[in-house]
Amino acid sequence: MLTQARTLGFRSVSMDLIYGLPHQTVESFGRTLDKIIGAGPDRLSVFNYAHLPEMFKPQRQIRAEDLPSPQEKLNILQLTIERLTQAGYVYIGMDHFARPDDELAVAQSNGTLYRNFQGYSTHAECDLVAMGVTAIGMVGDCYSQNQKTLDDYYAALDAGQLPVMRGITLDADDKLRRAIITQLICHFALDYGKIERDYGVRFAEYFVPELADLKVMQQDGLLDLDNASIRVRPAGKLLIRNICMVFDRYLRQKQEQRFSKVI
Repeated sequence: MLTQARTLGFRSVSMDLIYGLPHQTVESFGRTLDKIIGAGPDRLSVFNYAHLPEMFKPQRQIRAEDLPSPQEKLNILQLTIERLTQAGYVYIGMDHFARPDDELAVAQSNGTLYRNFQGYSTHAECDLVAMGVTAIGMVGDCYSQNQKTLDDYYAALDAGQLPVMRGITLDADDKLRRAIITQLICHFALDYGKIERDYGVRFAEYFVPELADLKVMQQDGLLDLDNASIRVRPAGKLLIRNICMVFDRYLRQKQEQRFSKVI
């Protein structure tokens, strides 16, 4: 299939893998990696299975006790990084891998890699038009999500309206935090000086509670922190979501996180 895709002119072929499934182990996932490396895709996305039975009825058939433990899943991710790196792939971050000559790896090396809610991209700040049920769009500084059901979606269209269920316009603080998170999640490093020049803030004064949390992560060996920058260490790259979440003010405001666990 990969050979056929390349023959037809596809420049980059991507494959998705899911870890954290019932009864999955480091050993069983290692066998899967052998087959994938043999196939030789240009990119790989290795996602953590999100167990949300309260939201998705079919998942209620899966017993929580059959799922791998957080430590087992972390071990699977670490094995994946080691095996794919040995096979010549570049660890882009957020469970994504690419061959060194793939445009994602090239964009990361030259500092132009970007990430939006759909994943990593080589095209920064493009408008995204949402089409279909639950689809999310981004136009300028506005984000919107379409209706969740077909009935509501088609009713809006029949009435000559956009089928938008909800949306948000980013304020100055949102854009500042988006820039920080994007830089960390794409390049694993952040220089305070550029943020201060671009957004007119004094980093150490604006992010007092965030820097206090990062100091704990520094003690855990996840990153290096000084008066001018943040540098994510190899162990921290595995948990880059957690590091970025420090700068998410909406998560700070929530008493509990409804969405899937990071690991």
